[in-house]
Formats: sequence, structure tokens, C-alpha cells
Amino acid sequence: MKITYCKHLILSLLFIFIIKTAISQEIMVDRVVATVGDKIILQSDIENQVLQILSQGYTANYRLKCEVLEQLMTQKLLLTQAEIDSIEVGFNSIESELDRRLMYFVRQIGSEKKLEEFYHKTILEIKEDFRPLIEEQLKTQMMQGNIVSGINVSPKSVQKYYKSLHEDSIPLVNSQYIINQIVVYPPQNEQARSKSREELLNLRQRIIEGERFSTLAVLYSEDPGSARRGGELGFRSKNELDPEFAKAAFRLSDDGGISRIVESEFGFHIIQLISKESNQVNVRHILKIPKIDVKQRIIAKSRLDSIKNLINSDSLTFKVAAFRYSEDEQSKLNDGFMVNPMTSSTKFELDALPPQEFNVIKDLKVGVISEPFESVDQNGKIVYKIVRINKIIDSHRANLKNDYEQIEQLALSTKQQEEINEWINEKRSKTYIHIDKSFIKCEFLKEGWIK
Repeated sequence: MKITYCKHLILSLLFIFIIKTAISQEIMVDRVVATVGDKIILQSDIENQVLQILSQGYTANYRLKCEVLEQLMTQKLLLTQAEIDSIEVGFNSIESELDRRLMYFVRQIGSEKKLEEFYHKTILEIKEDFRPLIEEQLKTQMMQGNIVSGINVSPKSVQKYYKSLHEDSIPLVNSQYIINQIVVYPPQNEQARSKSREELLNLRQRIIEGERFSTLAVLYSEDPGSARRGGELGFRSKNELDPEFAKAAFRLSDDGGISRIVESEFGFHIIQLISKESNQVNVRHILKIPKIDVKQRIIAKSRLDSIKNLINSDSLTFKVAAFRYSEDEQSKLNDGFMVNPMTSSTKFELDALPPQEFNVIKDLKVGVISEPFESVDQNGKIVYKIVRINKIIDSHRANLKNDYEQIEQLALSTKQQEEINEWINEKRSKTYIHIDKSFIKCEFLKEGWIK
């Protein structure tokens, strides 16, 4: 399980490249400390990752550098095989992971400006520097996925796994909340819709007259994920896009072609074709989202107030009200239960709730319906909700009756790790490996890394 611990630890590290720059003056002479096949590991790779681990609050100990080295060597084995198997990582996957890590790191350091000042580069330049490392990490993850594909656990093996655990090893499940909700969208404001379309018409005309689409996307698009990339989405298939957006994007026939205004579930767009390959298309877009005014917000809240009064007066149940009035298709057909997107269950840990829901739920009592409040849906659109805590499951040691899915996942992860360990044992026996004498006392080397 040591490899699993290290894997999750190191894969969660943020912007090793930035830290590497920050301490480069302290590392006067770099050197190769390990070779795995045709891949090398530098002393600076070890030092930088140790520094990152310590910055996350972990305690320094004499084993830490050895654990980092073991994980890096494992990654090099996986990367080598990924290249042999011609594993490729899609542009979208790389960009999505880059954005995720970048946003997290910006939150940690305070702002994009502070990050750029620290690194003495723009956000786009930082991403260019870090992109190869992300691609390597994603390739090794895909290779691990290939190794364990097809592995599953039966109910009988899950029970056997659970019974094999020492009581202290049974995971502690935090308090969980089961929540009902009724969701309504503020009514459409035709004036705001017209304004969004007019803004896009003006931008489209400016592009036709010679201004760069990507520049205007950075300045005016309301899609934060793509705006910083000049509106570029990367290659997407039809089923990865909104139907109306996809229809317009795939209809564009020449590079640089610009669509007319397209309405999707996200808002209004103009789209520019970058390139098209078989069943995928790469486009830029500029998004405009019609603004919600005070009147629309009051209408949405008043509607929810009325629904709440009907429930409280026993005129109808929360379940019936959700089915009849909620505009969230997933929960209205599920008796109004909120579904956790991370686990696909109806259970939420309080800290895992979206911020808007957290602020309401933390002070709410079981069975009491909240006041209407503003939130956002999965597409970033403004919605209004009322929620009710259906049940609170107190913190407890996991058991098969209430936490089967969690135990099943632990059993599966253990079985997958065993398969990966067997794969590593086989591959390292056939791979050229050299380790510098300064690491020769690392315990993991006795497991077969040195022939």
C-alpha cells in the first residue's frame, strides 16, 4: 500500500515547475540519481517534490526522499510502457487538468497576478512550461488504467475483504447528509437576451472586419475556462457538446469560418472553426450569458416561497412538490433528492457541498425547509432553491449495511494495487535500472529494484 500512498500524494502536488524555478539557485549542481530504461531522474526532481510535500504540511523524515524516488521510478516504468503501447492523451484532458491545477494554485497564492509575479511569466507561459509534465502524468495514469481494466470484485470477495480488516483499519465515515431540493430558474428576460445577441453581432462584425477572434474571446467571452485560451475548446466530438452548439460547429466548412449566433443551454455563442478531423472538431467560441435582473430574482424566490408554504401547510408533500415544480430534471425524478456528482449517491459530507448549499445546510435542522437561496447549476447558470435535510448519518466506522459502496471501492482498489505491483515486479526485472549510491540504503530497493 506504500506505492498507493505515494501515488496519491505525488499526483496531487501542484506546479512542481514553479517550485523548481524558485529554488534553482539553491541547487548549485544537478545530477542524475536514477535511470529507468532510457528515462532519467534528476536530484532536482527529488528535491523539488520533497519541498512540495513538506509545503502541504507533511512531516519530514529520512524515508521521504526514498518514497519520492520509488514513485518516480514507478512512473518511468509506466511511461515507458505507455509509449510502447502508443498511448496518447487528448488535448482536452491535458487542458482540463492544467486549468484545474492552475485554479487551485491561484487560490492558494491569492491571484493570477501574484502567480505571474512570482514566476515572472504570464499564465499562458506558465501553462506552456507545465504542459509536458501534465501529459506525462496523465499517460502514466492511463497506463495504470489499462493494467487494471477488467478487474472487479464480487459481493462475496467484498465481504471477505471487510472481514479481513483489523478494527482499527476499518475506515471512519464522516457525518453524511441526505438532502432534498426544489430548483427553479429565474424567468427569461427578453431584453437581456436581446442585449447578449446584439453584443455578439457587434463582435462578429469586428472579427469580419479584421480583428482577431482569440483576442476578443479573451476580452469578452463569459466562459472562463476557454476565454483565457482565446476561446479555444480543443477537439470535441458531437456528444461532448451541446446539441445546438455541435450542429453549428460541425456545419462550418472552412478553417476560420465564423458561425451566426447560436443559442445553447449555456447562453449565446459565435463560433470559429480551427480544424476538423473525421468525427471531431476544434473551435473557438465567445459566450454571452443573458443577465438576471432583480425582478427575475424576486419572481423565482416568490415562486419558491409559495411552494414552501404549500408543503408546510400539508397541501402536498416535498416529493410531490419536487416532481411537480422542480426544474432540475435529475432530482425531480428522484423524489427531489440531490445527487452527489462525485459518488453518484445521495449522501454528502458537509464540507463537500457546493459553497451556496454549505452555507444553508450547516445551520438547518432535519425536516425544516430552508428559505429560498441563490445557487448555480452544473453549467454555471443561476438557479434558486429550497432544500430540506432528509437525514443525517452520524460519523461511524464503515459497515457493509450502510457503506457497501465505499467498502467495495476499497476492496477493488486493493485488488488493483496488487495487480499493479505484480506488473511492476515483472517489468523491472526486464528493464535496465541504475540507482546512485547515495540512495542505496532505501528500503524499497530490496523489493527487486536492484538485480
